[in-house]
Amino acid sequence: MIVIDLKKLQETDPLKRVVEKQSGQEEFSPMNPPEAYAPPAMEPIPYEELPPFLQQLVDEHNRCREEVEAFEQVLNRLKEVGLRPDREVDQGVQRFFRFLDENIVPHNIKEEKRLFPPLQERLLKAGEHSKGPAATTAVDMLEDDHIKLMQLAAVTFNFLALAARLPDPTSQALTLDAAIEQGRAMVELLRLHMFREENVVFPLAVKYVQAELLAKA
Repeated sequence: MIVIDLKKLQETDPLKRVVEKQSGQEEFSPMNPPEAYAPPAMEPIPYEELPPFLQQLVDEHNRCREEVEAFEQVLNRLKEVGLRPDREVDQGVQRFFRFLDENIVPHNIKEEKRLFPPLQERLLKAGEHSKGPAATTAVDMLEDDHIKLMQLAAVTFNFLALAARLPDPTSQALTLDAAIEQGRAMVELLRLHMFREENVVFPLAVKYVQAELLAKA
């Protein structure tokens, strides 16, 4: 049985925040890696040269990548064997959603409180934004990612739980397929989001944000 305490997740769910955006620029698709992983030209910054706070975020990304890889294997196994009793699958699902609750959500909140506000202000002042009616920046893109992630996580979790309860085999199989599809979209979005941050946004932060704001991990 899949069990996870969603109370904390509900309390910190970014979907409950009022985020109003209008974007006139084309959004990268997390399911279209060739274009999505070709960001605007930025000079990569070696880990050793990043400020302590950004190093901490990269360290957390690396831990997240390990969990994402493990969850992807769980999804692949679910695709192969279905919902028959499987301790490895059950533990893998529980582990990922616990990691989401205890690590990814706090990580995103940390970015939204410490990194995004000063970076957004400086990007707008420097003209690093879209030229449409509503100026949007890389920060807006990342905030959208955070919201999409929580949407995909909620749908994946609920579909998995629903599939396990359905008595009709056909309905169960269809619901499980939908859960796996949404789970894979979530996995790809997480990978793309971390890529965007490390290759686009963190270099922008080093360029524009005052060093003292990034000095403490």
